[in-house]
Amino acid sequence: MIMKRPVVIPTVYLILVESGRVLLCRRFNTGFMDGLYGLPAGHLRDDEETLSEALVRETMEEIGVEIAREDLELVHVIHRKQTELGDERRVNFFFVAERWRGEPRIMEPDKCDDARWFMLDGLPENAIPYVKQAIDCFRKNVRYSEYGF
Repeated sequence: MIMKRPVVIPTVYLILVESGRVLLCRRFNTGFMDGLYGLPAGHLRDDEETLSEALVRETMEEIGVEIAREDLELVHVIHRKQTELGDERRVNFFFVAERWRGEPRIMEPDKCDDARWFMLDGLPENAIPYVKQAIDCFRKNVRYSEYGF
């Protein structure tokens, strides 16, 4: 008998930190979590792209900031069950960066209608719940958690 293995979708997130604050972007017109604040994030383009390459690319596309791969540090992983758009399993990789080039700005106004800095310990009420969880875990130096199971 052949065992069916689960399909898990990897996603990458950037925790951009400056002076105890984190940059959050409010989702708009995407069909997923619109009106809630999240982190710059995205999916791998193809099977050849690494997690860090995807995050460097997504960061430039979403907030116009250039980050070197060596300035990314993996700080948290969430194994997440997503039911909002169907029953999917995801593994979310959260990287922190404290160095970058450029000033963060909205590069995709059709998907984001606000970007601002929030204190790491003072996230807005309308932040995406699993993003809040990841940032809280980052603050507590917890490397792994689960969400939605």
